[in-house]
Amino acid sequence: MAKGTHDFTADPRNETILINVNGVMTPRAEAVVSVFDSGFMLGDGVWEGLRVHKGKIAFLDAHLDRLFEGSKAIAMDIGITRDALVARLYDTIGASEMADQEGVHIRLMVTRGIRSTPYQDPRVVISPATIVIIPEYKEALPSTVENGIRLFTVHVRRGDPAVQDQKLNSHSKLNCITACIQATQAGADEALMLDPHGFVATCNSTHFFIVRKGEVWTSSGDYCLGGITRANVIRICRENDIPVFEKNFSLTDVYGADEAFVTGTFAGVVPATEIDGRILTRGRGPIVERFQGLYKELIERDVAG
Repeated sequence: MAKGTHDFTADPRNETILINVNGVMTPRAEAVVSVFDSGFMLGDGVWEGLRVHKGKIAFLDAHLDRLFEGSKAIAMDIGITRDALVARLYDTIGASEMADQEGVHIRLMVTRGIRSTPYQDPRVVISPATIVIIPEYKEALPSTVENGIRLFTVHVRRGDPAVQDQKLNSHSKLNCITACIQATQAGADEALMLDPHGFVATCNSTHFFIVRKGEVWTSSGDYCLGGITRANVIRICRENDIPVFEKNFSLTDVYGADEAFVTGTFAGVVPATEIDGRILTRGRGPIVERFQGLYKELIERDVAG
């Protein structure tokens, strides 16, 4: 079964990686957190996915801005400085001799810490924040990047910010999980999700764009995470005089689009070739192929800087 943009080929080197648990390098098979940890117990925390290229973590400043802003928004003290966290990230890939390797993806997770009892009130937390860093050899399949994915519009909506603000990259992802389940059971690769008003919002694990008559459209951003790759694609458009709009649009606009694509840290820019049974392109179209090249150039510029 396909796993959408996050499909990958298993790499045996991952069996011997070291995982950083609160500053301690731990073999993969021995890396654990407490059953009283806030992330395990309640999904209480924030996280980032990071990509290593030429020994550097791409767009690290933007990712750390989002992490620290998210932790501040939920009144969670990460417990170490930004510089210390950067050092810990590089120490982790260095410990597994990954610093000079390509195809490395990092999951950085921060939870509120250990609770004294199973209860949601943060005042029962009795430890500093839990910080886990998992580096893996993991790349998107070339076939996914070239041939694209199929989307299915699900009934699960992106929530109102007064219920749970979708701009938080929190560990609480159950709405995205239920959306993904519905899409996969419908035979698609990922879910396309609408906002509370019925406009297109985002996908369950990526951001969504369409191309119409030379223009690039993405959602207003009101009901989706502040995606790093999403922002980079908008930046690419503006740097290359490609008309780009953050706006409300409906499924009718999607079905009549010339091309569509999704974005994310793991796979970058990936064509969305089929949506609700409507075939937009056979594989990647010319605009998506151009974006893939421009995005690679942007990564090179970022790590060089």
